[in-house]
Amino acid sequence: MYAILDIETTGGQFNEEGITEIAIYKFDGHEVVDQFISLVNPEIPIQPFVVKLTGINNAMLQTAPKFFEVAKRIIEITSDCIIVAHNASFDYRILRTEFRRLGYNFEARTLCTVELAKKLIPEQPSYSLGKLVRALGIPMADRHRASGDAMATTKLFKMLLEKDLEKTIVKDFIKLEIEKGIAPKLQDLLQQMPAKTGVYYIYNEGGTLIYIGKSQNIKKRINQHFTGITTKSKKIQAEVFTITYDETGSELIALLKESEEIKINRPRYNRSQRKTIFLYALYSEKDANGYINLKLEKADGRKKEITSFATLQEGKNALFKFTAKYHLCQKLTGLYQTKKECFQYKIKECDGACIGEISPEIYNARVQQFISENSFENKSMILLDRGRNVNERSAILIENGIYKGYAYYDLNYQINNIEILRNILIPMQNNRDVKNIIQNYIRKTKSLKILHF
Repeated sequence: MYAILDIETTGGQFNEEGITEIAIYKFDGHEVVDQFISLVNPEIPIQPFVVKLTGINNAMLQTAPKFFEVAKRIIEITSDCIIVAHNASFDYRILRTEFRRLGYNFEARTLCTVELAKKLIPEQPSYSLGKLVRALGIPMADRHRASGDAMATTKLFKMLLEKDLEKTIVKDFIKLEIEKGIAPKLQDLLQQMPAKTGVYYIYNEGGTLIYIGKSQNIKKRINQHFTGITTKSKKIQAEVFTITYDETGSELIALLKESEEIKINRPRYNRSQRKTIFLYALYSEKDANGYINLKLEKADGRKKEITSFATLQEGKNALFKFTAKYHLCQKLTGLYQTKKECFQYKIKECDGACIGEISPEIYNARVQQFISENSFENKSMILLDRGRNVNERSAILIENGIYKGYAYYDLNYQINNIEILRNILIPMQNNRDVKNIIQNYIRKTKSLKILHF
């Protein structure tokens, strides 16, 4: 659990400032589960430049509660949480100073979104909260007021969690759980899981990530691990200490995250998934008569493939559809060996290209159209899919045939402005596996919207 906060102060000498406003959002890594927002009477005058900056004046604070009146609520909402703030050292120092005046030693672990952003979103021209969220297309209201700044920090932190593919932020949180000795039973863990699409991460008591999985129903899949009788399931049941998850909304993003993060984190019980899942691929080559033949073969990383398939039968089923849609000869796709077989199986639209009844130029144009529409080689496009809630959509960016990563957006200008899209993008590695995952998903999913640019 995280307590994301922002504090406005009176200004003045170091360690003599007073709090004028505080906002705290309790965040579970996915959504805000509690909040506390209040003006605070600092019992000292506000510096004029601060009044101009925040709009908070002395008159506004005369009837506001004093710090000792809100201290208990602050302790309650931050209990067992990591404190998160933009320039956390400032907010944490101010909070500790106020509690020290009451004779209470306030201590907590902290995370600074300035430092995290410098690591996870490098090369930004500015890391001030206002300029950073503007560059990322994050909407912001009430700048320099505690609630507005804390909410913007919450949205920024959520984005940083998504960009942290090595899970260093979450591992810090898990260390806190381990220190507290929290070891929930399997049933308790299961109850915390959502019945939604996403990626889940299983950790042992030492804080080591031992398994990464994805599912359209995370809760159901975790239950299968906990009730399974395979050797792997039994090992997971014996070792699991805690589980975290990332909702993705999009099944495609879940597939891509799973593939990428297994490669980065190399969990011990994901060994089988490190192997390629696309065992067959479609290749093209010209025959002696000048016709482009399509060949469905075992995948060979040394050859340039058009698209790929998990099984031979899946490849054949797809080829049947391709031949019908693009009027291709089934002999030249290897489905049938002779024209007689084509007639025997009542194959339509064959045109007899296999025996030279149409010119190679006309036939090859059909094949090239098929290749162009089923491969994103050298293409630039954005794939639009479901988001994590009804107000959100996901975007996957491909530039010049290279997969760049994915992002979530809820405002049209975020997706229409390519520079903002690049800033909010969770960068991912381009490799054969992700290319095949994307092509396979495009082929199977009719609801996917594709923007070419």
